[in-house]
Amino acid sequence: MELGILPGAGGHMSSFSWNSICKWKNLVFDPSRKTIKQRCVLKRDRHNTNSLVSCLTTGDGDTFIPSDTHLNAAKIIYSIAPAMGHNQEAHPESHLRVPAIVKALEKMELTPKFRGAEIIQLQNFRPASVDDIASVHTTSYVSGLEKAMERASEQGIIFIEGSGPTYATASTFQESLIAAGAGISLVDSVVAASKISRDPPTGFALIRPPGHHAVPKGPMGFCVFGNVAIAARYAQRQHGLNRVFIIDFDVHHGNGTNDAFYDDPNIFFLSTHQDGSYPGTGKFNEIGHGAGEGTTLNLPLPGGSGDIAMRRVFDEVIAPSAQRFKPDIILVSAGYDAHVLDPLASMQFTTGTYYNLASNIKQIAKELCGGRCVFFLEGGYNLDSLSASVSDTFLAFLGEPSMASAFDNPSILYEEPSARVKQAIQRIKTLHSL
Repeated sequence: MELGILPGAGGHMSSFSWNSICKWKNLVFDPSRKTIKQRCVLKRDRHNTNSLVSCLTTGDGDTFIPSDTHLNAAKIIYSIAPAMGHNQEAHPESHLRVPAIVKALEKMELTPKFRGAEIIQLQNFRPASVDDIASVHTTSYVSGLEKAMERASEQGIIFIEGSGPTYATASTFQESLIAAGAGISLVDSVVAASKISRDPPTGFALIRPPGHHAVPKGPMGFCVFGNVAIAARYAQRQHGLNRVFIIDFDVHHGNGTNDAFYDDPNIFFLSTHQDGSYPGTGKFNEIGHGAGEGTTLNLPLPGGSGDIAMRRVFDEVIAPSAQRFKPDIILVSAGYDAHVLDPLASMQFTTGTYYNLASNIKQIAKELCGGRCVFFLEGGYNLDSLSASVSDTFLAFLGEPSMASAFDNPSILYEEPSARVKQAIQRIKTLHSL
């Protein structure tokens, strides 16, 4: 991995304090070993005095998941890893993204403070281990990025050559481990809940950097580690959930996830994305290879596709594919950059589109795999549409009415390319015998 100074970055960044981020995440920083560990803290929910966030040990690390009592009542369980130190001024993948979502959830009263046992926030979770990351990425990439942190500390920000517009700061490596760990811990929690409830909470990892463009050999397109891919391998290895169904509705093709599982018959990767958008991959005929042939499905949609198109896509492509595959768990690369207000694409998804997707995905997870489902934040670069759409996703998980009408403006929408959408759906149905 070749590293260079990001042009225009100025070569300077305010000093990064590990003690500050560790205090925020309730971590213990060991400066001598340059490692961080989770501190186990038991917290009583002030709305439910019988419920504790407890500490369980699974596998080779400590994972912190709620008690059986709390999990049995919950409908949503979410984690937050905003990577505040991983930031380049004016970059669209901003450190303001996750805080904007958190603020919106508070405003909509969609947090434990307002909802009690219905909604759980994982306050403590372990960062992913290097072994977790290496289940998807090459050890040379992982070690190369870790070594680059000293240089990033000296120069403030570095550009990772050959990866598209992907940068790194002094905190990128550790914060990317935290992001991946947030997703892994949600898998632990959702699996634990599914053992005591037929309707376990749906997980949502509010994390960055995003992950679905990161290829096995390196970062790409704002993405550092493949968070959803790492969680898929973890679900297989740690929980014996061998058949993993991944849905990626980000406006861009999840080429990193695609590549990681292209020859794997036990992981079904399904991506809908804007035709011709970055990074130019995800063609109809990319269907997998060898033993994995048929377990990769790429559906490029014409620009201008919106709610009508995605309703058809779900009914005619996503649901039948999942029903035929019979997954043990569903993981979702939840990108919100197909929204009509997003600056990096030209689709017409609305807040209501994301509500419907979340509701429908939750339902098929309940029908097919005991409700085991975890969403992972990917793209979404208009802070208003991003935060409104994630809030509506939470409402869908709760089974409550959408608030999209308070945000969406139908007057800015134009006619969808229905004929071209129909052709694309028919082509993929023929190709995959749906």
